[in-house]
Amino acid sequence: MMSWLRRWFGAPPSLRLHGIAVDLRNSRPDIADADVLARLDEALGLIAQYQPQRFRHLVRDVRVIRVERFPTRGAFLPAERVVLTELTFLARRDISAAPVASSILHEGVHARVHAFSTDVLGGRGDDDAMAREERLCRRAELAFGRSLPSELGAPVIERAAASLALADDEVAPTIDWREARARQDEVDRGGAG
Repeated sequence: MMSWLRRWFGAPPSLRLHGIAVDLRNSRPDIADADVLARLDEALGLIAQYQPQRFRHLVRDVRVIRVERFPTRGAFLPAERVVLTELTFLARRDISAAPVASSILHEGVHARVHAFSTDVLGGRGDDDAMAREERLCRRAELAFGRSLPSELGAPVIERAAASLALADDEVAPTIDWREARARQDEVDRGGAG
């Protein structure tokens, strides 16, 4: 029975960083697994050090952090309790680990909201609440950026503050995931996309 489940769902992640299961799905031969995992470890370490309560929530509310190619920096998959972190975003070395940590923290806030709404409220609210939820995530990013040493926190603060200034339909836009994936695939094929 267990072998059938593993074939169907995949083997459970055996890698753990900072107590969180990690599922690395590297589809890019030009990106080294060790580099991606080192950056993820560094990012999780920043959250644990500078926002320990948010880190405890992350550990409690998320089953696994999945790293794979995806059309956005990150996402929260509520049905699986998975924080998805984009592979090439983790591989970037032109930025520090702070924006990566901020993205993970952001998705962790989505996980916290989901856990609260499911456990306490019995389900999610209406779709109009998405802009409020995004603003909550951005405020958490802003607090994280302010807790970091200034050289690490500055880009996090700048991005979070800019996002908080957006209109509701801009802070929580509707995304055509097929179009986003097509653009990503074009870039991966080396096109102008």
